[in-house]
Amino acid sequence: MQTTEELVDPREARSRCGEMAWVDVRTPAEFEDANIEGSILQPLSDLDPATVRDLADGKPGCLVICQSGVRSKQAAEKLKAAGIEGVHILEGGVGAWDAAGLPLRRGKRMISLERQVRIGAGSLVVVGVILGLLVHPGFLALSAFVGGGLIFAGITDWCGMGLLLARMPWNQR
Repeated sequence: MQTTEELVDPREARSRCGEMAWVDVRTPAEFEDANIEGSILQPLSDLDPATVRDLADGKPGCLVICQSGVRSKQAAEKLKAAGIEGVHILEGGVGAWDAAGLPLRRGKRMISLERQVRIGAGSLVVVGVILGLLVHPGFLALSAFVGGGLIFAGITDWCGMGLLLARMPWNQR
């Protein structure tokens, strides 16, 4: 029987750090930018439940971490579907951890995946409008397609552009 994953706030998570495997599902570049000590990188795009089971190594569960909580929920669903029990999500992700004043290991700064999506989507909309006005009205369909994609992402919490950008070389350090 599948149950809803438990949300764990950052302060509670810190007090329970030895009880669970901490699995960070962000991109390698995001992980390099800032990560929670003791967390292990397993990008959502490459998440393997068997590897997570090995990382847990007898611990009663795992804490899934991402930037804001969206990818953690997707990862938790995948892990639970694979039969892993005791899946918890860091409420608010690394952003909430940092806002709570808890320590982060910091590396080289980079543009977050969320900002990359905003920049990419905004650029495509502007290009579609300009080309639609100056070249051919058919180019306005590009802007409509991107707008529809953003609406879909907002409703379903699934972003194809984000998944595509996560696989780009600059996000694979």
